[in-house]
Amino acid sequence: MSIPWHRLSPAQCAALQHVAARAGQQRAQARARVIQILRGSDHSPAEYDTALETIRAHARVVVHFHPDRLNRQHVPVAQALLADAVYRNQFETGLSTGGLFPSADSPRDVWERELFGGAYHTEGVSDRERPKYGALELIRFADGPIPRFGSCYFVLRPTVSSRTSFTFAGSEDPRAPWRLGTIDNMDGVMAALMDEIEAGGLAAPPWPPFSTPTLGIANLTVARLLDVLGALAAPRPDPAALAAGRVLDTQIEAQVHGPLELQEDIELLVADPSFATTTTGNDLRALAARFDFPLRWHQGFELAVREVPGDFRGPHLPRLARRIAGDGGIVNAAVIGAAEATLHREPERWRDWATHVETLQHLKQLWHVLVHHGSRRASSVGA
Repeated sequence: MSIPWHRLSPAQCAALQHVAARAGQQRAQARARVIQILRGSDHSPAEYDTALETIRAHARVVVHFHPDRLNRQHVPVAQALLADAVYRNQFETGLSTGGLFPSADSPRDVWERELFGGAYHTEGVSDRERPKYGALELIRFADGPIPRFGSCYFVLRPTVSSRTSFTFAGSEDPRAPWRLGTIDNMDGVMAALMDEIEAGGLAAPPWPPFSTPTLGIANLTVARLLDVLGALAAPRPDPAALAAGRVLDTQIEAQVHGPLELQEDIELLVADPSFATTTTGNDLRALAARFDFPLRWHQGFELAVREVPGDFRGPHLPRLARRIAGDGGIVNAAVIGAAEATLHREPERWRDWATHVETLQHLKQLWHVLVHHGSRRASSVGA
C-alpha cells in the first residue's frame, strides 16, 4: 500500500520508518511462528496469506472518542472537531481514556520514545506531530473494536492504514516493540495474536478477573479467527443490527502518523444513541453534514443504577452511579459525560467525593462497567 509521504512531517516519516524497519527485522521469525501455529491447527500458509490480503483490503482503523468530554479549553470534543476540522492527539487535547494527563515524561511519552525510536523526541518536534491512537477493526461490532476508549468512533478511510503502525495489545505493553507491524507487514502482530489464542490467554473462559475475551469472541481459535476475517470482505452492516463486542482489553492498537482531517480521512461516524436528543447529538449530525460522511447510531448501553455491581471496577461505583443518576435512574454514556463536565466546570460539587484525578478515574471505571454489564438501548435512533 502506497504511503502518502507528502502528508507526513520528517518526524512522522522517521517514526513510521523505524517501525517498518523493526518489523522487517523480525518478519522471518514471526512468520515461522505463524506457520508453526497454522500447522498445529491444520491450516495452510496460503489460508493465512489470504487472510492478510483481506485485512489489507478491507480492515479499517477506528478511533474511539467520547464526544462530550471537555478539552483543555473546556470545549466539548464534538464542538472542537467542528471548529478545527481535525482529530487531535492526546498531547494536544489533554484528554485520554487510558492513562490520564499525557505530558512530557509521562508514561505515554516514555512508551512513544521506545516504540518510535525517539522520532518524536528530536529537537523542534511539536506535540501536534505525535500519533493519534485507535484500533484495527478485525471484527465488526456495534460498539467498535475497543469501546473502552470511547462511546463513539470514526471509521477511517483505507488510505490512512498505509501511514499507521500497529502493535498487538497496547503500546504500554513492554512487549509492544516486538509485537508490531505495518499494514504491509502484519506478521509480528498476527504471531502475537495467534500466540495468545494458542496459549489460552483471554481467548476462552475462565478469563482473568475483570477481563473480556480476545477480540470480543469467546472460545476464539485460530480456525475461528481465519473464518471471521473473511467477513471483512462483506459490506458493512448497519451498526444498530450488530452485536456488541464489549471489548475492554485486547486490541490491535493503531498509531496513526500524520494528520487526521475530517474531510479527507473519515469514512463513517458511529455514535452512541444516548446523545441523539442532546446538544452533543446535534454536533455529531453537524459534523457528518459538514464533512460529508455518514452518521450511524449503534445500539448503545444502559444500566439501571440498582444493577451497577461493586465487584467489577470497584465497590465505590454503585454509590457513584446513584450520585450522578439518582436511586431509580439509568446510567448511559451521556449521563457519565455530563457528570464529568460538572467536575471540570463546578469542581466544588465534587469536593466531598475524592480528588479531581481520582474522580476522573472513577468515572472512567463506571464507563467500563457500563460497557461490560450494560443492556442494549430499547429503542432505535434515526439519523
